[in-house]
Amino acid sequence: MQASRRRRTAMSNTLYCEPVQKAEAYCLPRFQTLESHLSYINGSLGGNHSFQTYRDRYCMLEASSATGSCAVYHSPSTASFSSNGSTTCNQESQPYLSDIRQSPETTNYGSPISGSCITDDATDFMHKLKQLETVMLGPDADFQESYDNSLASSIASSEIDSWRQMMLAVPRRDLKQVLIACAKAVSDGELVTAQVLISELRQMVSVSGEPIQRLGAYILEGLVARLGASGSSICKSLRCKEPASFELLSYMHVLYEICPYFKFGYMSANGAIAEAMKDENRVHIIDFQIAQGSQWVPMIQAFAARPGGPPHIRITGIDDSTSAYARGGGLDIVGQRLSKLANTFKVPFEFHPAAMSGSDVQLKNLGIQPGEALAVNFAFTLHHMPDESVSTENHRDRLLRMVKNLNPKVVTLVEQESNTNTAAFFPRFLETLDYYSAMFESIDMTLPRGHKERINVEQHCLARDVVNIIACEGIERVERHELLGKWKSRFRMAGFNPYPLSSLVNATIKTLLESYSDKYRLEERDGALYLGWMNRDLVASCAWK
Repeated sequence: MQASRRRRTAMSNTLYCEPVQKAEAYCLPRFQTLESHLSYINGSLGGNHSFQTYRDRYCMLEASSATGSCAVYHSPSTASFSSNGSTTCNQESQPYLSDIRQSPETTNYGSPISGSCITDDATDFMHKLKQLETVMLGPDADFQESYDNSLASSIASSEIDSWRQMMLAVPRRDLKQVLIACAKAVSDGELVTAQVLISELRQMVSVSGEPIQRLGAYILEGLVARLGASGSSICKSLRCKEPASFELLSYMHVLYEICPYFKFGYMSANGAIAEAMKDENRVHIIDFQIAQGSQWVPMIQAFAARPGGPPHIRITGIDDSTSAYARGGGLDIVGQRLSKLANTFKVPFEFHPAAMSGSDVQLKNLGIQPGEALAVNFAFTLHHMPDESVSTENHRDRLLRMVKNLNPKVVTLVEQESNTNTAAFFPRFLETLDYYSAMFESIDMTLPRGHKERINVEQHCLARDVVNIIACEGIERVERHELLGKWKSRFRMAGFNPYPLSSLVNATIKTLLESYSDKYRLEERDGALYLGWMNRDLVASCAWK
C-alpha cells in the first residue's frame, strides 16, 4: 500500500511537498512519505519552508544482501531484508525456473515481470505456480533425488508407513507444528523422521497460499538444504535465477511501499542526525551501507531550508562492490545523483566513495577531516559484520570501537529485532519462524495472495535470508541478527552513551503508520523506538553519542 500524502497541520514547522517537473532530471526515488519525513527534519533544523519532491521511477528501498559469500545464496530468493540490494549467486549455479518462460508484461511499478511464473491468463498463472513449487520443493533436484533414493534403499516400506502414521498424530496436521517437528528431527539427527516429515510438508506448503504456507515453502527449502548439503554443496542443490537489476529494484520498491519497516528505520535515523547537526556548519555523514543513497535525499532537502543557510555536507558512502548489480553501477552513480540534488538546492556537497565491505573498513578509508561534525549511520547493516562467535577479529565490536574513537556527535542504529546470531539451530529456527511469520502476515494485509508481484517480492526480498539462517553455519551464515539489548551492550562496551530521540520522531512515524494496517504498533521504551506487527517487535531504532 502506498503511503498517503496529506498536509500536516497539527505539528509546528511542517512542510508540504508538491511534485515538480524538475525532479525527473535526477533519477531520484519516489518517496511517498517525504513530506512527513521532512516535517520532522525541518522542525529539528528550525526551518519552515516548502520543498519539491522527486517523482521518478527510481527505486527508494535500500534492501541489503548479505556481504558474505554463503553458497546458499543460490536459492530462489536473491535479495535481502537490509539496505543494499546486492546479490552473490555465482555463475556455476543452475538457472532457477529455467523452464518457465519470461513474460513481457510490465507492471504498474515500472518493471517487467521476471520469468518466475507470471502470466496474464489466470489458469496459466496457477499452472506456473505449481511449476514453481515443483521446481523449488519437488524431488527432481539431483541432490534431492539421490538423497531420497539412499534413504529409500535403507528403509523398509513398513517403517515408512509407521512414520506416516506418526505424522497423523500431529494435532490437526497444523503446518506450523509440522515444520517445528521437522526442524527438531533435523536438529537431533533423526534423518528418517526428517525425511518423512519433508515428504508431508511438500504437500502442505505453497508459494501462493496463506502466510504460513508461503513462508513454509522457503523454510522447507532451507531444511532440505541443511539436511542434504553444506557449504559449497548448497549452491548445487538450490537453484537460482537472478532477476535483472531493474527487476530487483522494482521488487524492493514494492516491499518498501507495502511495509513501513524501511521507512521507519530511515526516518528515525535521519531525525536523530538532523537534530544533532542543526547548529553545525560542516557535516560529515558516514553511511556504512549506502546502497542507492536514497536515505539522504530528504536530509539534503531539509538542510537546504535551514535558517542562515545550509551547512557544507560531505557523505562517505561505504558499500560492497556486489551492490553494483542492484544499483546498476559503482558508487560514482550515487555520488552523481546526490551531487546533482545538492546543486539544485544550493547545498555545498562532497561525496567520498569507499567501495568495500563494512568488515574491511579501516580508519584510513573514512576520509576524516578536521573541523567536521561527524554522524555515523548503521542502518540494517551491523548484523552482517562477523562477531566473536565467527572470527577472532570480531569486526562487529572493532568497528564500534573505531567509530567511538572518531568522537562522532551521533551514531544511529537500525536493526531487525531478532535473535539469530549465536543461538543453536533449533531455537534459531523457532525464532526465524516466529519473526518471518509476522512479516509474511503483514504483507498479506496489503498485497492479495493472487497479486503477481507478491511472489516476486517474497522470493527475492525475504526468502533468501530465511534460507541462509536455516541452512548455513559458521562464516557462511551471514544473517546474524541480535536483539537490541545485545546491541546496547556492545555500544556501551565501546564507550557510547544513549542519545535521546526527539518526541517529534515518534509523532512523525505515528502519522506514517496511519497509512498502513492498524495491526502495526509503535512503542518507545528505554530510549529506543520499536516497530512491531501485533505482539511481535520487528525493527528497533536508537541513537548513541
